Amino acid sequence: MRFDWRATLARAVRLWRGSLQLRTVALTVVLSALAVTIIGGYVVTSVRANLFDQNTAQVVAQAGRAILAAQGEFTQADEAGVDDDLELVQYNAFSAMRAIISSDPLVAMLRAPGQTGQPLVDDQVSGAFSEAAMVSAALRTAVADADPDTVAWQSIPITADGSTQPGIIVGSLLQLPQGQTYELYVVYNLRPVQETLAFVQGSLALAGVALVLLIGAVSYLVVRLVVGPVRVAAETSEKLAAGQLEERLPVGGEDELSTLARSFNRMADSLQRQIRQLADLSRVQQRFVSDVSHELRTPLTTIRLAGDVLYDQRGTFPPATARTAELLHAQTERFETLLADLLEMSRYDAGAVTLELEPTNLVRLVEDAIDAVRPLADEKETEIRLIAPGGHFDADLDARRIRRVLQNLLGNAIDHGESRPIDVHVDSDQDAVAIAVRDHGIGMPAADLEHVFDRFWRADPSRQRSTGGTGLGLAIALEDATVHGGVLEVWSAPAEGSCFRLTLPRRRGEDLRGSPLELPPEEVAE
Repeated sequence: MRFDWRATLARAVRLWRGSLQLRTVALTVVLSALAVTIIGGYVVTSVRANLFDQNTAQVVAQAGRAILAAQGEFTQADEAGVDDDLELVQYNAFSAMRAIISSDPLVAMLRAPGQTGQPLVDDQVSGAFSEAAMVSAALRTAVADADPDTVAWQSIPITADGSTQPGIIVGSLLQLPQGQTYELYVVYNLRPVQETLAFVQGSLALAGVALVLLIGAVSYLVVRLVVGPVRVAAETSEKLAAGQLEERLPVGGEDELSTLARSFNRMADSLQRQIRQLADLSRVQQRFVSDVSHELRTPLTTIRLAGDVLYDQRGTFPPATARTAELLHAQTERFETLLADLLEMSRYDAGAVTLELEPTNLVRLVEDAIDAVRPLADEKETEIRLIAPGGHFDADLDARRIRRVLQNLLGNAIDHGESRPIDVHVDSDQDAVAIAVRDHGIGMPAADLEHVFDRFWRADPSRQRSTGGTGLGLAIALEDATVHGGVLEVWSAPAEGSCFRLTLPRRRGEDLRGSPLELPPEEVAE
């Protein structure tokens, strides 16, 4: 099985973004580890420097005293005139040095280069002293140039027991009888210092890891105490947003979180009261609109009948009376349309709308809507062009409601299209069907687009309309689209026209993943 690192990384990113507790603990541990590392590094560096400086000063001083003791042996021999038994003097010098040096260093006495004549004593070395490996040219030069009674030293690596260990070599000149000069070197092994430093480093590392883990555990507990109530508050907020207005936060104690819980509960109580008041007011308003609309039907029917009688006999009336009969007939029809729209909106508000779904050919439905507004288009000298490239046009929908949406969009396009051609685009894919009504009229500014679906709103109330709209057409059209599970969208630009796009799922209950048409669709070539 192939490892999918992209999916693993995506899950890790989601976990990181979705957990405040994880981010807090992780950042605390990382920052604590960084701080412990910096402090530990500083401590180790300081300890290493102090240990090295102290041991260097100690061994250099000790070697200096030992070298002075050795020089004293040769000085006494020279003053006593002892020239034939210098090997014994050399032995006594080494013994005097070992009496002063507490450890067991490597000691070497080498004849200084550049001298003539027979050496008074042979070169003497102890242990594993190696002139080639331990005495560098720089050290030899420093020893040669040093003042009398002073020493020179250098850090060197020492190979012992198959491993390389730190060490210090201290050197100085010895003056023998007859003016001969020898170099005296003392090598100290600093392995105990290295072991002490390693112990300090290990202890600090172990303490640092333990401290970081402790900080991580403490931060986890602290964050859990804080995040737990916050998570409960978030879950309660989600339930309140879902309509469960009785949900409340548990309250216990007198700390800040308890104060937050009490404040949250008071806010929830206030919201619950206001929402219930608004719901009651909305029900009263819906009932009022519904009752008034129903109650107006009877007198409106009587007025309509009387108006029809007068309208039919207008030819026998004087001109002024005939004109009055025509106005009465037109306004009665408009009032009847407004009343029907109000009843339809009251059904939507009450959730009492039911759809009569049936397989419908969208192109045929659009053609019927165009035929219904053809007289108005001819009156306005407006050409309506149907663009249907072909494809999957059948969909399950309520033909009466979608036809009403199309007639409303076409009527608005004719009213605001400035007698320019209107393009009706129809297209579909396997999941959705779409209709776009595009005019090339006056258009609307961006500020008006936010209110275009509001009830009783008009972009230009002073503009003369040919359809006698009620101001509810687009609001009802939006509700018709929504109840089908679709969307009604608008695009508009001043002096360029407007475009309304209706997108519906091909089957009831399916989610829309896009629209087969662009908004606005591509322009049709003249």
